[in-house]
Amino acid sequence: MNVRVRIAPSPTGDPHVGTAYVGLFNWLFARRNGGKFLLRIEDTDQTRSTADSEAAILRAMKWLALDYDEGPDVGGPVGPYRQSERTEHYREHTRLLLEKQAAYRCFCTEDRLAVMRARQSAAKLPPGYDGNCRNVERAESDRRAAAGEKFVVRMKIDKSAKTVVQDLLRGAIEFQNTEIDDQVLMKSDGFPTYHLANVVDDKLMGITHVLRAEEWIPSTPKHLLLYRAFGWEPPLFCHLPLLRNADRTKISKRKNPTSLLWYESQGYLPEALLNFLALMGFAPAEGEGSEIFDRAQLLERFDLKKISLGGPVFDLTKLEWLNGEWIRRLTKEEVADRIVAFVGAHGNEKGATPRKLDRAFVLKIVPLIQERMKKLGEWDEWTDYFFKDEIVLTKEAFRRTKLAPPQVANVLVACAGLLEKNGDVKHERDEPALRDLSRQLGVKVGDLFMALRVAVTGKSATPPLLESMELLGLQKSLARVRAAARFLTEGESTDL
Repeated sequence: MNVRVRIAPSPTGDPHVGTAYVGLFNWLFARRNGGKFLLRIEDTDQTRSTADSEAAILRAMKWLALDYDEGPDVGGPVGPYRQSERTEHYREHTRLLLEKQAAYRCFCTEDRLAVMRARQSAAKLPPGYDGNCRNVERAESDRRAAAGEKFVVRMKIDKSAKTVVQDLLRGAIEFQNTEIDDQVLMKSDGFPTYHLANVVDDKLMGITHVLRAEEWIPSTPKHLLLYRAFGWEPPLFCHLPLLRNADRTKISKRKNPTSLLWYESQGYLPEALLNFLALMGFAPAEGEGSEIFDRAQLLERFDLKKISLGGPVFDLTKLEWLNGEWIRRLTKEEVADRIVAFVGAHGNEKGATPRKLDRAFVLKIVPLIQERMKKLGEWDEWTDYFFKDEIVLTKEAFRRTKLAPPQVANVLVACAGLLEKNGDVKHERDEPALRDLSRQLGVKVGDLFMALRVAVTGKSATPPLLESMELLGLQKSLARVRAAARFLTEGESTDL
């Protein structure tokens, strides 16, 4: 079998992290089996679909490097790959279903349907179409349609039968057809619903396996019945476990960020996000080693049979940890390149103005922060004091030393004298000298370095202090230390 799989996102908002999750497993299945991976845009909802949303989907797929073999921007032999450009296919196949009497026109007005739903609700009956137009004679149906009466086209379900879905992960799932609604296939505006377009496109595009989220399980019997109505062999179905919040509910933007653009804008690496999403499907087996694996290792390990149905919890804390591990896997040159590109596009994780960084200087800073960063968006948080002309000092920050302000000022003056005497800053030489100075001054080593850290950076937690001062240079470092000493003795706000 020539394997062909697809994802089919709707361009009705930001690209969803669930699209990446399902896309990853389709990509893996295709690559592992020497098949083709397709991207199809399901834009039949003309009121909500936008070109900007489609562009964001394509960008997100490229950011994740989930390369597809066929799609709207790369072409392919079974295009077009936008459903809005395939409407004639759906109309033609709707006509076939009407001719086979596997579907019928429904002329019910919105008012009638609203009354029907209200009655069902009041009687505590399951919602669904009541079949009012199901037995309208074909000639009468044709006449009313020709006269311009508004209608939709519905499936005609054999309510006396049952439908069995064979799922590659779950086995046989049985549905009584009495539970299956006479679903709308073609809307009154001439556009198909998801169900019709999905089945027709999957058939015409030669899809052999449908790997999608388990939320589509209730739709699958409808799709199987459509395949049978057309006389087509259905693809094989595999429904992946849903991504879930910590409370086991389906992942939603109220409890977890769901936009792929958000993850990109926060500085998550695509390698880390894909690694994380893979772990949502299956954990390494005993003896396979680390949870951290690259694309090649993932391809080597991938097997549909390993996918767990337990309902993976989307844990941002774990994703941050993974992202930090991936940052540490990169060379310092790679980290510098990623930071320059990220800040040039996003600024930081809080949406600061994007700006161009000097890569050579970034490369000098990277060894100081690579072990500490969890996201590229933390660049400013860790390094802003290198680029600021003004460091705002507060006495509160110096209280971490547990020394009185005059004592801290004396310590800083002594530190400035030692550093100036050497003519530059060298951490290998100056750290032991400053430790000796703390003993001479009768203060704890930690208090001395904390005072110096706050004076130079304005922060109590930073990358290695003396290495940072080396990069800042002696003159700038001395100016900040002396200004902090004046601030502590004079009690005036000091901007550097």
